[in-house]
Amino acid sequence: MADVVAISVQVEAAVRAALAEVLPVELAGVDPVVRRSARADFQADGALAVASRLGRPPRDVAMEVVRQISRQADAFPVEVSGPGFVNVTVPDGAVWAAVAQRLADPRLGVGKSRSDERVVVDYSGPNVAKEMHVGHLRSSVIGDALVRVLGHLGAEVVRQNHVGDWGTQFGMLIQYLDEHPEAAWQGQGAATMSALDALYRAARAAFEADPGFADRSRARVVALQSGDEPTLAVWRALVQESEEAFARVYARLGLLLDAGDLDGESRYNVALPGIVAELLAAGIAVESEGAVVTFIDGVDDPDGDPVPLIVRKKDGGYGYAATDLATLRLRVEHYRADRILYVVDARQALHFRMVFDTARRAGWLPDTVSAEHVPFGTVLGADGKPFKTRSGATVRLTDLLDDAEAAARAVLREKGDDFTPAERDAVVHAAATAAVKYADLSTTRTRDYVFDVDQMVASSGNTGVYLQYAHARVRSILRKAGEKAQGVDDAAPAHPAEKDLGLTLDAFEATLRDVAATLEPHRLCGYLYDVATAFTRFYELCPVLKAEGAARGNRLALCTLTSRTLATGLDLLGIAAPERL
Repeated sequence: MADVVAISVQVEAAVRAALAEVLPVELAGVDPVVRRSARADFQADGALAVASRLGRPPRDVAMEVVRQISRQADAFPVEVSGPGFVNVTVPDGAVWAAVAQRLADPRLGVGKSRSDERVVVDYSGPNVAKEMHVGHLRSSVIGDALVRVLGHLGAEVVRQNHVGDWGTQFGMLIQYLDEHPEAAWQGQGAATMSALDALYRAARAAFEADPGFADRSRARVVALQSGDEPTLAVWRALVQESEEAFARVYARLGLLLDAGDLDGESRYNVALPGIVAELLAAGIAVESEGAVVTFIDGVDDPDGDPVPLIVRKKDGGYGYAATDLATLRLRVEHYRADRILYVVDARQALHFRMVFDTARRAGWLPDTVSAEHVPFGTVLGADGKPFKTRSGATVRLTDLLDDAEAAARAVLREKGDDFTPAERDAVVHAAATAAVKYADLSTTRTRDYVFDVDQMVASSGNTGVYLQYAHARVRSILRKAGEKAQGVDDAAPAHPAEKDLGLTLDAFEATLRDVAATLEPHRLCGYLYDVATAFTRFYELCPVLKAEGAARGNRLALCTLTSRTLATGLDLLGIAAPERL
């Protein structure tokens, strides 16, 4: 079928063309500033915004824009409002035609990009032998949503889970296990990672308190790096057990990450000496106090001294910078990336700025490839501080999900239901996962947010559970109707609530493209909440099951399109849309 052109796109094109006729050449490309409005279906503020640059009254400019739009073929009705706004009214028939077009399209009018852009997304990044905790939540959830949206729009997406599986900590842990054979950890199922985490803390304490143990641990690192088979055997077991634990958490969260996406630091170990040698040979890196570092123009500490990016430490070990440079180089050369996204804590902003700068100077990151740090804020507790347990420990991700499921089960119990035990378990899991993920995704990415499980599982307000309830309500109406939408009568009048819902649904593609451009999933969350609230108003004011004739058919069409839009949008956030809730 022909591409579906959103009404908002048509309105913006009409205003833009009119402005190009009215304004001098140097201003012809100004933003028409088109948005939904309470005064009309759409409001364009471009004339008002540019009038001061022309030295003319805004209303006069707006009048000229209106005259130009009115001369266009198939122009929507327009008028000047207030000091210089251009109000656009969309005819009812155009709204119904848009509903029919989107309903007939399996992709709901969302076109796929014609480009062959390949995007590598680095997200999650847990550490082997350590439990996933609340600090991994945002990277995992935000990264997964971006992967889904970019892929839906046509990009070839390569998922990369940069797992910490190499370095001094493994020499330390393996040495500790060798010296404490009683410290069993294998074969304990889900409890294995808790046991490993405890052993890691014990090994760290011994490393810091006992110089002899620290020396033996460093020697074990050398054995690991040189391929000592007994050491490698323990390391492989640690990696395998950890990967299985990660997979259980990912499955529970409904993430797309799987074993094929693992990209451990160990993969790059052999490349690190070459990275350092090339940087030194090119004069990009220098030796400083025994370490090999690079400096970036304009990056200084508070005392005015240049801040180093440590590529090789003075003890001969390699820092994160070396691994990240090797990783970036591989993603350009092997994966042929056009765009590389690092969904990593905002505190790493300077690190990535320096890594990207170094890679560009070395020629490993050409100007044709975009490398972007996608930062995010922190999950906070009720006290406004980073979320911790009462004892001050980091909150395990599995415990956080357990708490959400307990809260969701309590809400369901209070409401009452007729689910079988298996159905109830499935609903509780879907609601709890939606609650946790949506609370994270609906927050502006760079902001911190408070983890409040009771608020998250609420079935009212801007929550994932509310959106699931909205979808389930629409599905219930369609089941009761006992029929599918047979078509749309675009000659029928539209109630204001029908029109508002139709225009809201029409913005789906524009919203997804906005998410892809800004890398901000909260924009999709806000859109789906708008759809759900617009549907609620429509349902209250426009009976569906009691309607007859064209009104019934059109309202069933709106219900069907709402259901499909909510389900698709939630899926792009990695959230299930149950038929019943």
